[in-house]
Amino acid sequence: MVCSLLASIAQTHQIEFDVVLAYYPNKPDPLFEAFDTLLPEGIETVPRRFAIDYRNKWMLEQSDFVVTYVTHSFGGAAKFKELAEKKNKVVIELSGLAFGN
Repeated sequence: MVCSLLASIAQTHQIEFDVVLAYYPNKPDPLFEAFDTLLPEGIETVPRRFAIDYRNKWMLEQSDFVVTYVTHSFGGAAKFKELAEKKNKVVIELSGLAFGN
């Protein structure tokens, strides 16, 4: 959902974004073929169970703005949003917005 929304916004505004993967894909994923993807530097040395947390922290260091979709106050997305706010990043929360299909 976020990728589609950002791609739509990029058509009318000057923004750039990349999809940051936590793992190297085992097979091509058509969901991400339309977007530029990258792996964080150093993630190949991180055990798989810690890869998402590593990726999230790496993204915060690289970003000025953070787009989140958080539906509850617990879990990885909520933790990521909280960390972004603590680092004084501009957080754009999408969960309260209505999306048409």
